[in-house]
Amino acid sequence: MSALQFVKEYVKQPRTVGAVLPSSKVLARQMVEAIEFDKVESIAEFGPGTGVFTEEILNRKRNGTMLLLIEENREFFEILHDRYGKRDDVVVVHGSAEDVRGHMQANGIGQLDAIVSGLPFASLPNDVSHAILRVTNQVLAPGGVFVTFQYSMMKKPLFRRYFAGMEWLRVWWNVPPAYVLVARPMK
Repeated sequence: MSALQFVKEYVKQPRTVGAVLPSSKVLARQMVEAIEFDKVESIAEFGPGTGVFTEEILNRKRNGTMLLLIEENREFFEILHDRYGKRDDVVVVHGSAEDVRGHMQANGIGQLDAIVSGLPFASLPNDVSHAILRVTNQVLAPGGVFVTFQYSMMKKPLFRRYFAGMEWLRVWWNVPPAYVLVARPMK
């Protein structure tokens, strides 16, 4: 997808697309750094967009580790489905992260060892943010990790309600610069 097409999707749905341009490779590398790929058996990605983080996950994960991609935007879903839909270890779903439990059950995934989120929590409705974070906490395995990025620290109190052991990292090599949150569920 070209940068122009990405901007077009942002203009059509700014609350759910959340960014004018795709994330940088530097941000993608930082987003997956906290995942212990030699130990995880299942990973979900919420809002993978055009697959920048997905590519980094696929480059690092072991064969057999299941990757569940959940994308709500129809255009992005079709790109992801065309690109990854034929792989045995990748499931591409057109739907909401709020329904992650149902997507997991439909695909025989019991729990998730890691969740990588590209969702724009700052622009999502508050009730949707809470619902996604509540279910995220429930489906993550003990010792699992949740990783997301945000452009500001505005939603830090929201994340504190659902996660323990939070670590925030600043990534300057992105437009705009972003904060990466690495967190563990409260269990």
